[in-house]
This record gives sequence, structure tokens and C-alpha cells, in this order.
Amino acid sequence: MRFRERVAQFFYGRYGIDSLYYGLLVSFFVLWILRIIFAFLPPVSIVIYVLETLLLIWMLFRCLSRNISARQRENEIFTSFWRKIKNFFVLQKNKIRDWKNFRYKKCPYCKAVLRLPKRKGTHSVICPRCAKRFDATTRI
Repeated sequence: MRFRERVAQFFYGRYGIDSLYYGLLVSFFVLWILRIIFAFLPPVSIVIYVLETLLLIWMLFRCLSRNISARQRENEIFTSFWRKIKNFFVLQKNKIRDWKNFRYKKCPYCKAVLRLPKRKGTHSVICPRCAKRFDATTRI
């Protein structure tokens, strides 16, 4: 059997790479840079080195695992956590981008964030998610 076929046979049925793997990889590189920065402090450098090694072992374990359902659950937990962080920063970016023409308000019933035109005063708003009416006040 050729080497390529042996490698393909070895990886058959393994979980592989997902978004949690990439998150761990980014964390590894951040720790690597921190270890370079704190190279003059040996205790800190050693702790960071141990964390890097543990991250690499976890990444390889996940990538080569045959327990696909457990790895998918781990990845789903990570993606739900990461989605919340990402959406927060996207909302902040949109608020900065739209500050001249729009204001962002939360619906008091379903907590959906609505982008409302910038008009001074109190306005009646119907939430598109829950279809309830509420008053939104804009001062500026």
C-alpha cells in the first residue's frame, strides 16, 4: 500500500478540523507571542509554555478523535459562545457606522435590537419580531 493511501486510511472516520480547532489555534499563537514577550520572566514563560503544550495536545486529540458526536457537541458550545461575542462587536461597529442617521433601541418585550431613524422626540414603534407596540424616545 502506498503512503498516501495509508494516511487516508488512518484519517478515515476521524473528526478533523472545525471552528473550535481554529479558536484553539489562535489561542496558541497568542500564548506563543506572550511567551516571547515575557521571555525575561522564566516562571511566567514556563507557565505559558505548559499552556501552549496543553492546547496543542487538546487540538490534536480533537482532530484525531473518533468520537464525532462528542466533538460536535464541544464545537456547538464554542460556536454559540463565540456567536454572542461576535454579534456584540458587530452591533458596536454598526452603531458607530450609523451614528448620524440611526439610533439602536431594545424592544422591552423580546429584547430584540432595533435600528430606528434618528428623529427627536417620542415615537411609537412596532417590533418586527414580536409585533408589539412600544414608545421609543430619542433625545438627540
